Amino acid sequence: MEIIVKAGQFFLSLSILVILHELGHFTFAKLFKTRVEKFYLFFDPWFSLFKIKRGETEYGVGWLPLGGYVKISGMIDESMDKEQLKQPPQPWEFRSKPAWQRLFIMIGGVLVNVVLALFIYSAVLYTWGEEYLPTRNVKYGVTCDSLALKLGFRNGDKILTVGGNEVENFQLIAHDILLNEDRNVKVLRGNDTVTISISEVYVSQLIKNPIIFYPRFPFIVDEIKKGEPAEKAGLVKGDKLVAINGRPAVFFDEFKDSLARYKGKKLDLTVERNGQPVDVVVNVPETGVVGVYPLTDISNFFELSHNEYTLVQAIPAGIKKGVSTIKSYLKQLKLIFTPKTKAYESVGGFITIGKIFPATWDWQSFWNLTAFLSIILAIMNILPIPALDGGHVMFLVYEIITGRKPGDKFLEYAQMVGMLILLALLLYANINDIVKLFG
Repeated sequence: MEIIVKAGQFFLSLSILVILHELGHFTFAKLFKTRVEKFYLFFDPWFSLFKIKRGETEYGVGWLPLGGYVKISGMIDESMDKEQLKQPPQPWEFRSKPAWQRLFIMIGGVLVNVVLALFIYSAVLYTWGEEYLPTRNVKYGVTCDSLALKLGFRNGDKILTVGGNEVENFQLIAHDILLNEDRNVKVLRGNDTVTISISEVYVSQLIKNPIIFYPRFPFIVDEIKKGEPAEKAGLVKGDKLVAINGRPAVFFDEFKDSLARYKGKKLDLTVERNGQPVDVVVNVPETGVVGVYPLTDISNFFELSHNEYTLVQAIPAGIKKGVSTIKSYLKQLKLIFTPKTKAYESVGGFITIGKIFPATWDWQSFWNLTAFLSIILAIMNILPIPALDGGHVMFLVYEIITGRKPGDKFLEYAQMVGMLILLALLLYANINDIVKLFG
């Protein structure tokens, strides 16, 4: 069921983005009286799932969900319709239009994707507001994974600044460490301020494992598995950890670390139950799993920040969020094209994209992710690669500046090269997914 829900969200999001992207091209083409022969969601080699003709345009749904397209008369595109180009140019054809009109037709899809993302972010803020955990409210510090410990962080560290700046949203700390050129992190450790300088050597590991720490929280028993050592020891829901083997300990990471150290041994715990201390002895099996689960809802431990927005406030806030997301993604692209970071190893395809959707249908998450994917679609499409919108824009800008239009033969070859590049990238990304899935 989880796979179905994720796939459903992915295909709905993809369909919305593709239709509106192509609608951007379609709208400008119609505005400049350019004939659009086809408007398709998904590609339709050999056959289509559905099609209907209205006026001069055939609307349809293909069977290959790799995007969509509009076929514009007199344009060298993925259809590679060379026969049409052998005929004399007609007034309604793309090639007969002034360069500035062709430019707007080509950037129409990207413009729609950017505007759509800003609109969705604004609508989400207006409808649900915004909730996050402020870094300053992470009062117990952080719990580190093995990479964070390797970088020099310690359990209980309180993050003060990243690159000299305070990070308001705790969830963005790892993001800022990864994308900022200044990777000096100041933490409060006990009563001392410590600066941790993260070497570029670790960037590739951070890309593969960006969530290196979590908010540290007290261990309160939330669930006990029947028949497991925790139940046999007498632990019950609501118990609060006070000490381990006679030493004060209240945090879940301390309990978890003790389980790893005491495999096959007994662990003496002191918990608080109904305001009174209770001692229990847990027999830790060799697996280190005792069948107890902590209370993990962070709202029980930390004060969250929740901002509500009026319509007037939501629009600029949504635009600000969209612009920030664009800047962030451009920095991520820079990492991908920097070989020493090995960010290219983490490039993913449809499986990776599908996995970012939640396992349960949540409209707030769905629209936030759709806005994010809309920005990705806009940026990827505007890259100056032939066969992408950005490739066409590159040649049109050249034409506008020089006054010379590239020859049709050159554009045909450029289109073929671009399609080969895109096919190679598509194969690489999805093979990466398969390797990570079964590796």
